[in-house]
Amino acid sequence: MQQKSQLFLQALKYSIPHLGKCMQKQHLNHCNFADHYYNRIKLKKYQLTKCLQNKPRISELARNIPSRNFSCKNFLSSKQENEKPLSENMDAFEKVRAKLETQPQEEYEIINAEIKHGGFVYYQEGCCLVRSKDEEADNDNYEVLFNLEELKLEQPFIDCIRVAPDEKYVAAKIRTEDSEASTCIVVKLSDQPVMEASFPNVSSFEWVKDEEDEDVLFYTFQRNLRCHDVYRATFGDNKRNERFYTEKDPSFFVFLYLTKDSRFLTMNIMSKTTSEVWLIDGLSPWDPPVLIQKRIHGVLYYVEHRDDELYILTNVGEPTEFKLMRTAADTPAIMNWDLFFTMKRNTKVVDLDMFKDHCVLFLKHSNLLYVNVIGLADDSVRSLKLPPWACGFIIDTNSDPKNCPFQLCSPIRPPKYYTYKFAEGKLFEETGHEDPITKTSRVLRMEAKSKDGKLVPMTVFHKTDSEDLQKKPLLVQVYGAYGMDLKMNFRPERRVLVDDGWILAYCHVRGGGELGLQWHADGRLTKKLNGLADLEACIKTLHDQGFSQPSLTALTAFSAGGVLVGALCNSSPELLRAVTLEAPFLDVLNTMMDTTLPLTLEELEEWGNPSSDEKHKNYIKRYCPYQNIKPQHYPSIHITAYENDERVPLKGIVNYTEKLKEAVAEHAKDTGEGYQVPNIILDIQPGGNHVIEDSHKKITAQIKFLYEELGLDSTSVFDNLKKYLKF
Repeated sequence: MQQKSQLFLQALKYSIPHLGKCMQKQHLNHCNFADHYYNRIKLKKYQLTKCLQNKPRISELARNIPSRNFSCKNFLSSKQENEKPLSENMDAFEKVRAKLETQPQEEYEIINAEIKHGGFVYYQEGCCLVRSKDEEADNDNYEVLFNLEELKLEQPFIDCIRVAPDEKYVAAKIRTEDSEASTCIVVKLSDQPVMEASFPNVSSFEWVKDEEDEDVLFYTFQRNLRCHDVYRATFGDNKRNERFYTEKDPSFFVFLYLTKDSRFLTMNIMSKTTSEVWLIDGLSPWDPPVLIQKRIHGVLYYVEHRDDELYILTNVGEPTEFKLMRTAADTPAIMNWDLFFTMKRNTKVVDLDMFKDHCVLFLKHSNLLYVNVIGLADDSVRSLKLPPWACGFIIDTNSDPKNCPFQLCSPIRPPKYYTYKFAEGKLFEETGHEDPITKTSRVLRMEAKSKDGKLVPMTVFHKTDSEDLQKKPLLVQVYGAYGMDLKMNFRPERRVLVDDGWILAYCHVRGGGELGLQWHADGRLTKKLNGLADLEACIKTLHDQGFSQPSLTALTAFSAGGVLVGALCNSSPELLRAVTLEAPFLDVLNTMMDTTLPLTLEELEEWGNPSSDEKHKNYIKRYCPYQNIKPQHYPSIHITAYENDERVPLKGIVNYTEKLKEAVAEHAKDTGEGYQVPNIILDIQPGGNHVIEDSHKKITAQIKFLYEELGLDSTSVFDNLKKYLKF
């Protein structure tokens, strides 16, 4: 049940259109329904064009397809004109390898998609989908299955892979760096592998095998950023492709997940606050699906299976936080659910993994990470507190019943492997050289008191030997929407900043999900201003505790985090010197009143309905960044936007920038000579993706802006950046 607890939360991102609210390519958060074929994510020092996690979270998968007219293409013939013989594919692959080998190695390990099934490992190498024998995965003995260059896409990469149960077929979802559109290809694994089929705009997909030993691919199709249709297809001599299900409610979307034991394919139908799950028999996929529990407004639930029992992670009952229940698979309705395990208050369920004799919960409590191992034979519970430097999990999908591997990460150090071994009842960490950042930096867990007395957690990083922290530059990061955690994955540029003397502060304000479902509820709809109050309290607390000062403080946010940042620039600009925003959501009112935008209806449960509810309209007006611009002093602001971003339309960002420049000019005119006018910069990047995280041009532009605005010497920081990024 990988990422079950977050299936909803990350469903958030799934349903984030114009607002694009969140994400993480290497950095996304939200329920990932990883499949049992995704059996491991390995860290390699390959210099690939893309850093991939082979089991993306829902937030990562969320809304990853732009609008496009749908036409169900006929299955492609196995003998296509554009297919190349294996030898030609191998030649192309060797050219790619040679090119990669001439490039410098990065100084930190990156995450590379890798899926183990049977005796083979499947992964992307250069521009090819390849496989090799498991024991030869790190050697040069590859079999090229498909050359991505045949798709005629600009810098294509594999987003995820699924292997059919008996390895007759492999399906891969392919994207490009500058677009959210995905294409699913199906490759027949024969002596000379050929592309059997290609489907546009596919989101989630899973394989099952029917009674006649035939492979059936279930997949969801997305149009206009909405994922409402489920299809099933077969290949070979009995080709068929039919629509299996269509969700009629525009506020819901559909996501497929195969239970870890492959017994059931679950069809998860979700909105921001409600879910409904149907079971498709993994042994009889042509039979009608079975409903577990009809959707009940406000009730979320996600399902895993073991030994004819369903394990259900749900918020039903009091308190309205996630708890684990179970019931017999043949009596799945809610009246039969029995409470199995409850979480502590203020606990976020990050993920859940099911094993033959154990259930493993990945938790965040009081801003620290924990793993709870539940023995299913005796209902024993072992709670493990993880190292204090750890800020996030990367969960490895694993079929080994004896071990539970995972990785821990933080913004300033690369992921590190850990394995819980059930037989020993102990947690083992990866051996090797300790990252020097461990000794040269500190991580602090702090709290700020908001206006209403609520304690808001913060995570702060700085160099151990820093003196007079009040004179050091401070970079504050915030998100605070959709019940999603602030991204705490490793970012090399963040590490470089700490090495250069910066203080990094991550503010886990209400509206996010760091303290559970109630933390989100207390920062959405007509409680959005709580998040703004929390952010203001965090920055003031940092200054009061001796961390930097307003003239050296910068604030950064992505997507929906732009709402709180933009609101703070209007209400308390004196706290900041500079701001960087990426694909920011800045015009909440006009966006939520435009129901022609693809996902406005799905966003109503987060922001409210200003078109029909006057209370919501007036409340949004109180904090909407665009609506509250006025002639006053503002910090300098650098905005990165994307030309064809469908989640956050460029028009709204341009309108915000123009209105802000007018207000700044008017204030400067009234202030007179000697006033230092803030810089308002709009950097429009090409492409249609909501965010291009690995864009070195974007990273260097933002850092250059921060150093110039804060009057800092940037010589050393760019020298250090070259160690991590290719220029």
